[in-house]
Amino acid sequence: MAKSSKKQIYEDELKVIAELQKNAKENIDVIVKNCGFSRQKVWRIIKGLEEDKTIWGYAAIVNEEKQGLKSYMILIKRTTLPIDEKLADKIITRQLENLASEIDIKIEHSMLTHGTFDWVICFRAKDMIHAKKFSEIVNRTYWGYIGEVHMLEVLFPIRKQGILNPDIQKLKEFL
Repeated sequence: MAKSSKKQIYEDELKVIAELQKNAKENIDVIVKNCGFSRQKVWRIIKGLEEDKTIWGYAAIVNEEKQGLKSYMILIKRTTLPIDEKLADKIITRQLENLASEIDIKIEHSMLTHGTFDWVICFRAKDMIHAKKFSEIVNRTYWGYIGEVHMLEVLFPIRKQGILNPDIQKLKEFL
């Protein structure tokens, strides 16, 4: 098989992605060594993945507790009311994110889902009071389109973005 076949390119990209997911801040020379590729090839693969938006960005995985924050999730079930263009634009322009930042809420994930719930929002807040305020903002912003909302507080993050919590032994306190 030719070294530049689509299948081989895809497999090479997967190797680089796997290394970046372990530690995106890793020195490129370590990534090169772990993948067995040249420095130029790894750099070219990363740039290509960024350009075609396979890689959206890079983020630090943070211990919220050390920042005085807690993690929460809102699980949303939609009504049967069809979403109009105005509401779609509200979602796409990230209006909710702007409203959240006004009360010191940081949205980490916002995902359209298929199953019992239609939308999941993961976010950080100072406490349950702020989290409930955010939940109320979500309800007001999408009034008529939301049938059911459930909020969960994350007690202990075992794994985030594929990275195991370095304080995993503390999990015993919650079990």
